[in-house]
Amino acid sequence: MTDITPAETGEASAASVAKPGFDRSAYTVLLFDLDGTVLDTRDLILASYHYACEKVLGYRLPDEPLLDLIGVPLTEQMRLLVEADKVDEMVIAYREHNALGHDTYINYFAGTHEALQELGAAGWRKAIVTSKRTDSAKQGLDSFNLTGYFETIVGYDMTERHKPDAEPLLFAARLMRVDPTRCVYVGDSPYDMQAATAAGCFAVGATWGFFDAERLLNAGAQILVNNIADLPGVLA
Repeated sequence: MTDITPAETGEASAASVAKPGFDRSAYTVLLFDLDGTVLDTRDLILASYHYACEKVLGYRLPDEPLLDLIGVPLTEQMRLLVEADKVDEMVIAYREHNALGHDTYINYFAGTHEALQELGAAGWRKAIVTSKRTDSAKQGLDSFNLTGYFETIVGYDMTERHKPDAEPLLFAARLMRVDPTRCVYVGDSPYDMQAATAAGCFAVGATWGFFDAERLLNAGAQILVNNIADLPGVLA
């Protein structure tokens, strides 16, 4: 395989590459993370977190420790952020606000529809692999009429182990009836990149999400893309 440079990708000028390049003929399925990759959920996540902190703890915790854990399941996040006897209450309060405030706080990455349409026209099959519950993931996709682009959604409730473990990606590959080495995983967190590497998928780091390029590269990203609109060009 040859290295891809921004000049060689044409319209994909926002991409940067740090490892051996991408051979399109070797891959057939695109697996996508959800939060920070397909949907801009930063405001929703922080609003729900603030609500849970104030309701359960009586005060707000800093944003940074939570943002650093985006990509792992909510319960695991809370176990690392609050005392053990507060975890269940925090999760319940977070989900309560997340459901009620969902449509108010969720946002859309410009160009997402067009990118998914172009990828479909190029022959890519697509699925979502997320640490959110499946029903919550579908609710978010439905908000922007994105659900129809994906053959399946693999959520937190569908596997025993979760990112950065490989199991969710391997399960998605089985559902799609494809070898995981024929899959590309697009995600914005180091946990996504670690899961992709563990599963044998090609790892694409989405720097338009929550984490910066250095974190994604250190976690195993093989290509970085700065804007979802550039993704079809990079993967061509």
